[in-house]
Amino acid sequence: MKASEATLADKEVGLGTHPKRIILILLIFSIIMMFAAFTSGYIVRRDEGNWREFDLPMSLLFNSIVIALSSASMQWAYYSSKQDEVKRVNLGLLLTLGLGVVFLLGQLHAWSELVAGHTFFGGADANPSGSFVYVLMGVHAFHLITGLIFVAVVLKRSLNYQVHSRAMLSIGNATIYWHFLGGLWWYLYLFLLLNH
Repeated sequence: MKASEATLADKEVGLGTHPKRIILILLIFSIIMMFAAFTSGYIVRRDEGNWREFDLPMSLLFNSIVIALSSASMQWAYYSSKQDEVKRVNLGLLLTLGLGVVFLLGQLHAWSELVAGHTFFGGADANPSGSFVYVLMGVHAFHLITGLIFVAVVLKRSLNYQVHSRAMLSIGNATIYWHFLGGLWWYLYLFLLLNH
């Protein structure tokens, strides 16, 4: 089978979408369901009482801006791959990785601010309100780490000239997942602002 026939066959699988794209969509739906359960549990538990109010760290706003910038750099890498601009693809992916790491470090800083404000995850001094914040931030951070790994794999492929206008699946999937993680963080940030 020729390369062009293989590419055509990949596009015509199942519902007209590549199996890896379908798996990604199912993964995203499962993550949405998980965070819907977390945020629903947050609201139900808050209404039961014994809920400590506290200010969210200001660094969360900085982190939100950083993750929005990382989405912009990821989109730039995606558009550059459509134009076969390999150097710009590599630069966009490197920027995305760097901003993703800055976001994670910012989240660690936010946790240290929470601890400094006597908001703890567990122990005798813990309150459910603080515990929920740590869980929401922690589970999102875990998924962001998986996103960083995904982007790093795409960068490796790009450095080997395997990401270009005729091979868009990996960078397309990485872009969808990265934008999803950014949107998910903005949802969580606004949810916490309105409900903490």
